[in-house]
Amino acid sequence: MHIVVAGKQVETGEALKVHVAEGLNTVTKKYFDHALEAFVTFSKNRAFFECAIDIHAGRGLSLRGEGEGPDAHRAFDEAASHIAKRLRRYRRRMNEHSRNLADERLPPSAETARQVVLAPLPDEPDEAVDSATLLEEPGEDRGAPEAVQAANGHAQNIQTDHGAIIAESPTQITRLSVSEAVMRLDLGQEPVMMFRNQTSGALNVVYRRADGHIGWIDTTAA
Repeated sequence: MHIVVAGKQVETGEALKVHVAEGLNTVTKKYFDHALEAFVTFSKNRAFFECAIDIHAGRGLSLRGEGEGPDAHRAFDEAASHIAKRLRRYRRRMNEHSRNLADERLPPSAETARQVVLAPLPDEPDEAVDSATLLEEPGEDRGAPEAVQAANGHAQNIQTDHGAIIAESPTQITRLSVSEAVMRLDLGQEPVMMFRNQTSGALNVVYRRADGHIGWIDTTAA
């Protein structure tokens, strides 16, 4: 398994890299044999160290774990422990998925789609209102002030603009059952996942709701 260790204003010496490699190899060998690569990122938040682990096990399955501790080693241990807990919960299914995803090539049932990250639209500045305009009699039409006309044109541009593209990457839409999609959403700690329903063949979406529950959108029910 290829492992990349990076630090954001945190030193990642050889001892830490060895600790990470040994810990990840222990977790992955215990639960599945086909992990391809792992990215481990350390950062510091005030007095605590934070660690984020992203493991890619084939072209359709990702796992994520996050941890915090007084030092980088213990932050990694907590993140790895979170991954191990999720894997224990889904051990039987993980064994099936790891066998299916052993080949790096896309599975025949997967489709390639385009994933784009858009920059947020800028806030529209408040426009100054002429006091004379406020004193106009009702029904008296003297034409909109230039500032208001400009604001209206600017708002129209915002409504038709989707924002600047800041990132773009291919993504796979895999044919899954709903339970398998929920499993992948949970393992990868993803906010949303689109998949093709294994039973109906229609595009479905599962997503993480603000209340912590999982939502499911089924286009066949529309």
